Amino acid sequence: MQVANQIRDILTEQFTPTELQIIDDLSKHAGHSGADPRGESHFSVLVVSDKFEGENRVNRQRLVYGALDALLKDRVHALALKTMTPSEYDTALANRG
Repeated sequence: MQVANQIRDILTEQFTPTELQIIDDLSKHAGHSGADPRGESHFSVLVVSDKFEGENRVNRQRLVYGALDALLKDRVHALALKTMTPSEYDTALANRG
């Protein structure tokens, strides 16, 4: 199974996101020492979930890192996270104009 699909499955199960974007950033890291020759080792992820209500940014990211722990140890070298509540996401979209 592709790593991006594994990330999607885990985050969907753990956070029931209203928005989930997973971008494979490996091409930006070609030749980087952490780049896995198997591919799919660098990702940018947006998770929008009600489960982040009342949590600060650091705690939100800890929750996501905890859910993806096995992948982070074996396959994922870099993970850029953006974690938002649905209301924060709606506000961000509205501010884009």
